[in-house]
Amino acid sequence: MQLFYYPQASRDVSNLSLEKEDTRHMTKVLRKKAGDQINITNGLGDLFNGKIDSITSNRTVIELTHIKHVSRPQPELHIAIAPTKMNDRMEWFIEKATEMGITTITPILCENSERRKINVERFDRIAISAMKQSLQFHKPVINKLTSIDEFLEIQKLGNRFIAHCEDQDKTFIDDALEVNKDACILIGPEGDFSTQEIKKAIESDFIPIALGNNRLRTETAGIYAVTAFNLINKHRS
Repeated sequence: MQLFYYPQASRDVSNLSLEKEDTRHMTKVLRKKAGDQINITNGLGDLFNGKIDSITSNRTVIELTHIKHVSRPQPELHIAIAPTKMNDRMEWFIEKATEMGITTITPILCENSERRKINVERFDRIAISAMKQSLQFHKPVINKLTSIDEFLEIQKLGNRFIAHCEDQDKTFIDDALEVNKDACILIGPEGDFSTQEIKKAIESDFIPIALGNNRLRTETAGIYAVTAFNLINKHRS
């Protein structure tokens, strides 16, 4: 199945109108024509059947038929991760985490962060592409770059964890995660969280965790955390 993403698709409308850029992609790149059937999601859990009704040089009109709504998989995983110095590594993490069903990603700004600016729109496009490729109907939320102090203030829901490299008491992630419980996991920059950041996180009820015995790159740590969460919740629905 080939899946298209159009956020404007809704159960309240019967027709979808694509503007010039999307029309060009539909006709010139994908070679679609009037009468063709396509599968569409709005990234909110809805799947539509779309029948191309008409095509002009500037517009494509698609008839929409709502097929089903899929609830967002439970429990939900939120990873707050410091963007990597090499941007392609962060993009790789977003792509793979999306394929694996992550709910929310928040890029965080830390004391030791080497990348202090991000392109949220590009991250969002990568997540959309991965969502379509993996045939999912929910697009993960990609938040703006947020300071760790601000994040600790606003993140109060679910089980909360911080993965860091300092030599102190930590619980292995496999033992810390709980079945059917939402989780938020903090992943630090290449230089790790500062001692003060770790202290603040613990004071905000984030539990220190270890991701195995090896020191991992930031993006690898992120994927390790997603994998552990999915394995704990093998029957997510």
